[in-house]
Amino acid sequence: MQARGPLMIEHRLIERMIVQIQDMLVQVEQTQKIDPLFVDIAVDFIRTYADRTHHGKEEDILFRDLNNKGLSEVDRGIMNELIEEHVFGRKTTKALVEANTRYRNGDASALGDILSCLHTLVGFYPKHIEKEDKVFFPASRAYFSEAEDQTMLAEFMDFNQKMIHEKYKSVVEELE
Repeated sequence: MQARGPLMIEHRLIERMIVQIQDMLVQVEQTQKIDPLFVDIAVDFIRTYADRTHHGKEEDILFRDLNNKGLSEVDRGIMNELIEEHVFGRKTTKALVEANTRYRNGDASALGDILSCLHTLVGFYPKHIEKEDKVFFPASRAYFSEAEDQTMLAEFMDFNQKMIHEKYKSVVEELE
């Protein structure tokens, strides 16, 4: 397997979650109510899986290694766009958390903000994933030898093994 393989597999799970959010949006637009727990689950998935686990591998490993390569201007531009998109996703998720807190505390007007954030994320992720899968990952593969690619794949696997411990250490620290 190439190093981009696990990243593309993760994309498929993110796409499945986006479908679940889309389905919930249809229900919410009919009922004008949302379950704040569903929003919590979506936020946890986006923050832990899509952002920290998936984007973490991209930013902390792939992009780091690419910074040591002589990227073309086009490839460097796309990598910078992807980094900006990751930041955009984080900001949108933060706004979603804030709106969900307001909604949970009785602010019915926050529903519009929740829906706006969810629609933004549902629109954002498929385009972001397509850019990575069809443009950036194939182009970035050319910068690595087979040995470098396999070293990166091993580092991705090591990164994954540490994630569960990082997540729940942070949960306990927040409770303390």
